[in-house]
Amino acid sequence: MTPAARNKPLALRIGAAVFVVVWLITAAFPFLWTFWGSFKVELDFFSIADWTNALTGERTEETYGRPFTGAGYFGAWVQEGFWRPVINTTIVCFFVVCTSLTIGTLAGYALSRSSYHYVFWLLITALIFRAMPPITLVSGYLPPFFQWNLWGYLPTAIIVLVAINQPFTLWMLHSFFTKIPRELDESAKVDGCTQFQAFRLVIIPVMWPGVITTGLFSFLLAYNDFAVTSMLLSEANRTMVPEIAAFLGTTYTEGNVMFAVAAVVSATAPIFILVMFFQRQIVSGLTAGAVKG
Repeated sequence: MTPAARNKPLALRIGAAVFVVVWLITAAFPFLWTFWGSFKVELDFFSIADWTNALTGERTEETYGRPFTGAGYFGAWVQEGFWRPVINTTIVCFFVVCTSLTIGTLAGYALSRSSYHYVFWLLITALIFRAMPPITLVSGYLPPFFQWNLWGYLPTAIIVLVAINQPFTLWMLHSFFTKIPRELDESAKVDGCTQFQAFRLVIIPVMWPGVITTGLFSFLLAYNDFAVTSMLLSEANRTMVPEIAAFLGTTYTEGNVMFAVAAVVSATAPIFILVMFFQRQIVSGLTAGAVKG
């Protein structure tokens, strides 16, 4: 404990600790409860008569001879082929992140080094497009996609997701580039670098945490998207989130809730691992405000 923390009143320290514990429990409980329930049968996890059945697994033990079962995961991954939406999601996220970062880094760097007045209005226009509901872009893309027989394929969703995500990527990377002194570019040019070499060899390594942070947000947008992918992709090319919704069924079709619960856990775990792995770069990118020479 730091000296500053020790000097704070005991009541304040206790209150802060209680707040952090309560916040962690509140934030983590839904996922932990879902993870626990994914190893139960539906009659236990969604028991109306006695909620403690979700803890004891009484019906699960009656059915499988043990209080835990992997039937939900087997049903989702093997019976329903959840691995296909996982592959589709991986493909969509990879191309959305790569395309968004490529365009965003080049455009953000160019705009941050430009002295023209149109830069401000271009960024404002991008912000307006980012504020628009995604459904407006989807409705605009649907007619040509149907006319050219492109509806239902992964590239259509990638194009729209990049179009939705690009203004945010541009704004975020532009803000990072503007915090990097132009003297770095000038020093690189004095050493014989071209403008692009200065960008690639000097500027990008300096703002690498910002690129990782922006890439992660781009990844999350594509990974968690439902509206765009559900409208633009056919059943054979679904990504994970629309497939999970399909597991739940509708008023006209019967679903399997435990398949959906197991799929939710399967889809959430990679995000948790990814954030934990890149946590230092994310914090560094979000708090970047100066460049040390």
